Amino acid sequence: MKKIFNTTISLPFFFTIFFLEMPAIKNKDSISPECQITKWDLPVALKTETPKNLPVLVQRLPVGCCESDASCLDNRIYGNEQEKIADKKALIKSIDQSLKYLKTGRATAAYQRYKIPGITKDRVYRSLQRFRQLLLSTNSALELQAAIEKEFIYYQSIGKDSQGTVLFTAYYEPLYLASRKPTKEFKYPVYRLPPNLRSWSRPHPTRLELEGADGLQGAKGKLRGLELFWFRDRFEPYIVQIQGSGRLKLTDGTITTIGYAGNTAYNYKSLGRTLVEAGKLPENGVTMPTIFEYFQKYPQDLNVYLPRNNSFVFFRETYGRTAQGSVGVPLTPERSIATDKSLMPPGALALIRAPFPFVNKKGELENRTVSRFVLDQDTGGAIKGAGRVDYYLGTGDVAGDRAGVTVSDGQLFYLLLK
Repeated sequence: MKKIFNTTISLPFFFTIFFLEMPAIKNKDSISPECQITKWDLPVALKTETPKNLPVLVQRLPVGCCESDASCLDNRIYGNEQEKIADKKALIKSIDQSLKYLKTGRATAAYQRYKIPGITKDRVYRSLQRFRQLLLSTNSALELQAAIEKEFIYYQSIGKDSQGTVLFTAYYEPLYLASRKPTKEFKYPVYRLPPNLRSWSRPHPTRLELEGADGLQGAKGKLRGLELFWFRDRFEPYIVQIQGSGRLKLTDGTITTIGYAGNTAYNYKSLGRTLVEAGKLPENGVTMPTIFEYFQKYPQDLNVYLPRNNSFVFFRETYGRTAQGSVGVPLTPERSIATDKSLMPPGALALIRAPFPFVNKKGELENRTVSRFVLDQDTGGAIKGAGRVDYYLGTGDVAGDRAGVTVSDGQLFYLLLK
């Protein structure tokens, strides 16, 4: 399969997205307007003239599937002609991770703070258990859908417009070449969490103050001795900071991983937005590939625009472990999402429906609207409000290519037993 983009840079994992608006991608959908929009929006009866009166999640009956709309069903669970991968086992494994989380004191504390009436830790737990039983006992997406309509209700996000519209982006775990020791080739570090970070005076030092404009001055200040791994390219440690994790192929041939350990007390500033504000890129059509191409053409500008993001992220070595979400469990490709955990129920079962890019037989990306049952297991600093979801696509170049151009509107539902 040919490479879609000549880079392993991905959409941001933990803090934000690079792009502002995605260019057109070939669309494979042939769904009637009624199936594509009307059935999935908030029902008219649930809308009010004053959106402020709406709760963040609105209770409704499950969406009935149009006969001609295959995208209504999560065929990936069982596999079919269009969904080549059958990942029932992966979905069950992800459910088990959420069940494990829901038994922790951390989950108990989170649900004691959760304010949506009717959504409790016990109800979420029982709903996951029952859904798991249905997965084991059903043999088709239609059979599963019929059971859901009989036993479950939906809680739909009001979205970014109080109409149910949710913006979807995607993230993945990049793979970079790195070194445990600094060399002439590997000279750009990522850092461990400072043990005295809590005692640092506020405001914290900025990115520019911590590592300098060129990213090479960390040993002269508070970061001295905290270097964890070194990279060849100035951009790579920055991307890993935005992603929140990374898989590293070391110069001795071994593989390891790093994960988020903490950050300074600054909000993230989008690199894409920074370049637009500076007049370097147009307002429309800014994606990860266009940003990467800009810095390939003007590498000296990395030292100008990267330091404008004051936030700085620290890491710990995780020794090959799967990337973990904010609830402390491993993420599952195509089955884990990140949302605003001040609003959405952690660890809960959800249904997402939106257009996502897929690689076709020609090695090209084309959008296809799909439904996916997912587990809400992660969060992110830029994933704020009822209208944002980040979808985890896994590890590697293909996942990164897809994540790099994922931005679309769709819907988000949580499934709970009646």
